[in-house]
Formats: sequence, C-alpha cells, structure tokens
Amino acid sequence: MFKWSSSSSSSRWENLNPEILALILARIPIEERVGLVSLVCKNWLACIWGPYCWSKINIQNWCRKRERSVEDVDLVAHKLMNRNRGSFRLLSAFKLGNRGFISAANWGKNLKVLEIPMSEVTDKMVERHVDSLVNLSVLDISYCLNITSKGIGVFGKNCKGLTELRRNFRFVMLNEIDNSEAMVIASTMSGLKKLDMCFGTFEEVGLQAILTNCKALSHLNIQGSWNVNLEGDVLDKCLKLEFFSEKIFFKQ
Repeated sequence: MFKWSSSSSSSRWENLNPEILALILARIPIEERVGLVSLVCKNWLACIWGPYCWSKINIQNWCRKRERSVEDVDLVAHKLMNRNRGSFRLLSAFKLGNRGFISAANWGKNLKVLEIPMSEVTDKMVERHVDSLVNLSVLDISYCLNITSKGIGVFGKNCKGLTELRRNFRFVMLNEIDNSEAMVIASTMSGLKKLDMCFGTFEEVGLQAILTNCKALSHLNIQGSWNVNLEGDVLDKCLKLEFFSEKIFFKQ
C-alpha cells in the first residue's frame, strides 16, 4: 500500500515535472492512485487528473478483484480514457463491454496493446469500429465468446501491424472441430511473431496453414488443443520455433 510521509523535501516532490511525476505515480495500483495519492497535494491531484498518468490503462486486477460488472468496467475504462485525451498506448481490461470498446476505438488512435479477455465485444462492434485501431501490435481476445472467426478476420485485415495474438480458451468440447479461426489467422495475420491458442478446436490442417503463412512466428502455445495430431511436417515446423509450448496434449 502506498504511504506518504511529510518531510522537508515535500516541496521538491510537489514541484516535479508532471511527466516525471507521472512515471512514478503510474507504478502505484490504480485504486490508490485515484484515491489516496490524489489527496497528497494540488500538484499530485492535477497530475492524476491529467493525461500523463494514463498512457497505460491497466485495470485487469481491479476488474477481477470484486467481479466487476460489465457496466462498471465500461464506465471506469471510459473515464480513464477520457482523462488521457486519446494518447494512451495500452488498454487492459477484463470483461469489457461494447460501450468500452467503442470508447477505445474513438480515442485509441495511438493504441498499441489491447487486452480484453472475457469481453462481451461482438463481431458487429469490431466491424464498425476497428478501423480506428490500425496501430495495434498486440491483441488479447481470449475467452471472448462473442468474437468469432469473422471478427478475428476483421482485426487481421485492418490491423496490419499485429505481431502478437492471444486467443485462448479454458476448455474445448470433445469432438468439436473448427479450423475457421486458424485459417483466418493464417490468411490475415501473416506478420505474427507470437501466438497463443490454448484449447483451440482446430486440427493440424489449421495449424499447418498458420505455420506456412506466418513466417515470422517464433512463439507458439497450443496447450490443450486435442484435435491436433502432431507428427510429420507439422511437428518438425513446431520444433524449429524459438518457443513451442512443452505441455502439448498429444493425440493418443
């Protein structure tokens, strides 16, 4: 927990350059940053309310701590993005809704990293607003059930600078086979360097397409993807990667 103790040097803290002060305050957990820290002095309050503290908006822990509702997450994310005035480079939120995604698109011209696991964002929202997120390089849409291969394809076609994708699930239904997401990733995200697709429903044909088209790929994690039969050329290509998950479930 953040602790403030007054001393003779307090005036020096108060008069720090706002950008330097923001680098320090940004390391403090978000709840304390907007609460206790903002009460220290007027300069600190101004810094907290200004854009410098929020170039990275990471509210994942806050979202998970008390199982916040989608409405609460959207509201807080909207307020923080508004404070930043559109210059934030990272947004990380758990259970973000469509309204929060719209806010990110409206103000996200400089957004590089978008992490929205378990979001309620839909394919329709992605289609409508993704053209404002063309600078994305990292995307995490794990456990997002309302985003399908269609939405993934829209991200891929519009966000040409994507180098990292996380599309994980917590489990996969036995005998469920669907290569559509893997094929879309292979055809629209050829610049990927890191890919996580744990518990995917794809087979080796989908994986082969990714390994063939994503030539820059160095990191691959497909833990729990039981439909993949790792052998022959597919296995050889996986083992040549810089990182390949060691906990792959080999098909018996």
